[in-house]
Amino acid sequence: MKPIRIAMWSGPRNISTAMMRAFGNRADCAVSDEPFYAAYLTSTGLVHPLREEVIGAQPNDWRAVADYMLGPVPGAKPIWYQKHMTHHMVEGFGREWIEACANAFLIRAPEAVLASYHRVREDFTLAEIGLPMQVELFFRAGDRLGHTPPVIEGQDVLADPEGMLKALCAACKIAFDPAMLAWAPGRRETDGPWAPAWYGAVEQSTGFSPPRPEPTIDDLPDALKRLAEKARPLYETLAAHRLRGE
Repeated sequence: MKPIRIAMWSGPRNISTAMMRAFGNRADCAVSDEPFYAAYLTSTGLVHPLREEVIGAQPNDWRAVADYMLGPVPGAKPIWYQKHMTHHMVEGFGREWIEACANAFLIRAPEAVLASYHRVREDFTLAEIGLPMQVELFFRAGDRLGHTPPVIEGQDVLADPEGMLKALCAACKIAFDPAMLAWAPGRRETDGPWAPAWYGAVEQSTGFSPPRPEPTIDDLPDALKRLAEKARPLYETLAAHRLRGE
């Protein structure tokens, strides 16, 4: 029986690592953390926290990463949850490997993403928060499938973890596992080498936290407001298809 490879496409500053924790807590599931990160940094030359550690820890050629994503599942597990950042798929990186995966899309209101990301990196573009590529990958997957792939909103997961995870599992054609709802705190061997810079909150978590009020465009500085205005229609395109909890 062929393994189920779930490619979860997210932008930064979402609940993507908590989602990886949820799937990683299943006995039947392997997880991978942003496998294209080093190839992305090498290709773009961008300076991110722990850049050299990332480049030294992962393949720098996207082709090697794509081959790995299509290769044997770690631990020979029947499910492989792959946490991907949409902005890592820069121009020139092949997309054909994606067709072997069950693609899903994790979204968050762009105003909240921008406010959070700005606390770590002051200068960045719309492409770096992933929404343009997320929309492109969404339509590519939909065209291949003949129907829309699953979209989940991070705030919806926080408000109803069990209902949303059941809906996502059903969309990915796997059984829901209650083990997805809680996990032990701490770092994992599967976490990327950038974890010290980004994963402080999730390392202390034991499950999905209740949702908190999200920033609005009025909370953003002027430079970010312009990005938010460009990002909002892209987000709404995806949000129109988001799953509802069971």
